[in-house]
Amino acid sequence: MTSAPSRLHRLADTLRKDTVGGFLLISAALLALVLANSPAAGAYGALRDLVIGPSAPLHLDLSIGTWAADGLLVVFFFIVGAELKQEFVHGELRDPRRAALPIVAALGGMIAPALLFTAFNLAHPDKLGGWGIPMATDIAFALAVLAIVGRGLPPALRTFLLTLAIVDDLGAIAVIAVFYTDDLSLLYLAGALALLAVFGYLQQGRGIAAALDRSALPNWVVYVPLAAVIWAFMHESGVHATIAGVAMGMLMRSSTRDGEHESPLHRAEHLLRPWAMGLALPVFALFSAGVSFSGFGTMLADTVSLGIIVGLVLGKLIGILGSAWITTKLTSAELNPSLSWSDITGMSLLAGIGFTVSLLISELAYPAGTVLEHAKGGVLLASFSASLLASAVLLRRSAHHRAKSAPVETAGRE
Repeated sequence: MTSAPSRLHRLADTLRKDTVGGFLLISAALLALVLANSPAAGAYGALRDLVIGPSAPLHLDLSIGTWAADGLLVVFFFIVGAELKQEFVHGELRDPRRAALPIVAALGGMIAPALLFTAFNLAHPDKLGGWGIPMATDIAFALAVLAIVGRGLPPALRTFLLTLAIVDDLGAIAVIAVFYTDDLSLLYLAGALALLAVFGYLQQGRGIAAALDRSALPNWVVYVPLAAVIWAFMHESGVHATIAGVAMGMLMRSSTRDGEHESPLHRAEHLLRPWAMGLALPVFALFSAGVSFSGFGTMLADTVSLGIIVGLVLGKLIGILGSAWITTKLTSAELNPSLSWSDITGMSLLAGIGFTVSLLISELAYPAGTVLEHAKGGVLLASFSASLLASAVLLRRSAHHRAKSAPVETAGRE
């Protein structure tokens, strides 16, 4: 008879797979769309907007939807930050010539969509405030789709996408802080940065940090409350709270010390990944993807939704592929030898999946009403279109890479 701990371990191992997490995420998003366009829409909206949490001393009286986006999603962003740290310290991103390429591509992938949106809305000054909506790539959805359709693709493509998505999410969050934040609190921001410095010292330093490692006190007793306060201060500062997750993931120690079998980064990532894939992402999608399509015809005629769709689908392709190609021609930056420009084309289309930050900027750019609904609808339609186009390209590329590796595998067996 299988013990309960064994079943839990198997469940955790299953949830660590990108394909399983992707399936749960997409299923939750589809369920949200069904609920928002069904007779249950009222109850769904009431649950999403239900406010819970204390209003003092910090303003943490947030709706359930906001808790999902700003709270639960931090776990996923911590995983992303930890993965990126691993690549920069121990992976191929140690090479500046390769690290530079996805970073420059991310910047191009932010600028081109913003310019296209602006071009669509130049005649409507009251709608220009949404220029930041098509800038960001949704890491969770993009990685989920890549995991499903790209099983034969080189691992370097996932690293490229991960780096690119992190950079343009950070860029979009910076845009929110500068252009879409009316009440930026420098005091709380300074507090969050100071506590992040403490977090980093406890990970990397000696002395007190080493004593903590040797003590009988579990590390989580220190790190969990510290992480919670960092998140709360970041949220109170007006900066999107998920940046706290990325920062803490990047600050984790990725090397081992005497007596350690694995690094703190690896332990934390292994422990938290099932929670991110099995809980945080699906719950976030359930409360964020519920957009009503009752005015679908008028939405397609609105320059806001059109600018978002063209910006995400075409702008990301032009900006990412174009800036990456030009960078390799003008500098010493180079593409990973296992990748081709056809692979980057598919990944550039995949980067047109805008969800988390795009929906957030939509709510910040426009008041509640028709334009806001059109903006959200544009984000979802663009993301769906980008998913289909990217899948068509990446499935072909995946088959190509599998065919190339098949003779080598056959020879190895012989």
